[in-house]
Order: sequence, then C-alpha cells, then structure tokens
Amino acid sequence: MKYIIGNIDNTSTKISILNGKFEIKKSFNFETAKIYKKNFLKRILKNHLNKNLNSDLLFSSVVPAAFKEIKKIFKSTKFKLFEIKEFNLDRIININVKNKKQLGSDRIANAIGVKQFKNCLVLDFGTATTFDVIRNEVYEGGVIAPGVKLSIMNLNKNTALLPLIDLKKNQKNYGKNTKEALNAGFVWGYEGLINNIINKIISKEKNKYKIILTGGYASFFKRIIKKKISIDQDITIKGITKVYKEFI
Repeated sequence: MKYIIGNIDNTSTKISILNGKFEIKKSFNFETAKIYKKNFLKRILKNHLNKNLNSDLLFSSVVPAAFKEIKKIFKSTKFKLFEIKEFNLDRIININVKNKKQLGSDRIANAIGVKQFKNCLVLDFGTATTFDVIRNEVYEGGVIAPGVKLSIMNLNKNTALLPLIDLKKNQKNYGKNTKEALNAGFVWGYEGLINNIINKIISKEKNKYKIILTGGYASFFKRIIKKKISIDQDITIKGITKVYKEFI
C-alpha cells in the first residue's frame, strides 16, 4: 500500500509518496501556480495513481483555492482529499494560541512533526519566514517575518532601478555596486533578524531548545545562526503523516 501526503504553500507545493511503513519514498516539489495547469498533477502522479495507492489523500494547505482545485481534479475518481484542519488536532498536540482558526496548517504540521523533541523551535523559510515554538510538547505560538524570496521580488517589483538578485554567500563587505549592496542588505539583514528573533524567544526560557530549519533558504542561512541547529526538509510532511496515521 502507498499513500499520498502533500503541503500547499503560497509559493510552492510538495507532494510525497509514502510506502506501507509511512516512509517517504519520493517527493515532487513544484510551484503552487502549476496546480491550475491542465493535467499537470495527473501527469506527475500517473505512475502512482493505481490500485496500490490508498484512496485517501491528505494535505495541509494555506491556499484554499489551490486545495479546492486539487479536489476538483480528483472529483470523478475513487480518491478522497482531506485537509488536516478538518480533524480534531487537539488529539495529537495541544495548541495554546488565541485563535486556532487563524493558525496556518503548515505551521501546525511543523509543530506536530517535531513534538517528540519536547522543546523545539522550527524556522521555516517559506513564502514567509516563520518561527514556531513548541514547549513541553505544546504549541505556544511564534513569529511571522517577511519571506526572503518574496522580499527580494517585491523590492525589484516596486522600484524602478533595483535589479532582481540571487543571494550569494560570504558577504564580507558592504557593496561597491547595486547588486553587492542589495546582497549585503539581505544577507546581513536576515542574519540579524534570524539571530535576534531566536535570542528573544529562547533567552527567557530555562529549557534547552532543539532548533530545526526547513524550507528553501534553510541551507543558505544555517551558517549564520549562532546556535546549534539541524536541517530537516521533511518536517511538514512528517507532521501531516502523523495526522494521517491518527485519523485515516
């Protein structure tokens, strides 16, 4: 038996194929906008949509329109699609925030994915850069900061002369031209933002926190973080998998 698990972000989507032991065997990463392209999903999943696949598919989604589109694609098939917030997630993790309905499914999935570490801080470099706090196995909330790629694109889009850049590592000096100056601003700026937020979160805590990075810029920024960290690009999928095993 195989299973399909997916996470739909504003910018990118990840769909994973799991084996009978719920181990990730293959993943597809693509721009969320491609969901709306005719036959795109069926084409990339064609070798997996067979009798060996469980008919229940589970997603976390922060893009309701994209999830609705996927449900429409599979409407006339045997497959049923579910979103993790359709279930009573309090059975898996205690969520201590003011309004649970406003909490993104991806952030809940991340928290569930690291709950076993008891005290954990998850940095997810997605469309937004999020910091999520799990203390004594309870999701306590977090911080949402501007996403790196989105910030770069917005600065280019909303200015007449500033170019679109690809970030480069090892920024040792301020810029001698516009691209170097932009690179310094983003690399040094996010270095300060990331370390400052981490320090503000854990400085008042007596507990030691495991810090896990995930998302597109995790590897890029790992070297500038002044705490011991690890990278796990499957944290969200692991969290969704735990929901699947509990409810489906």
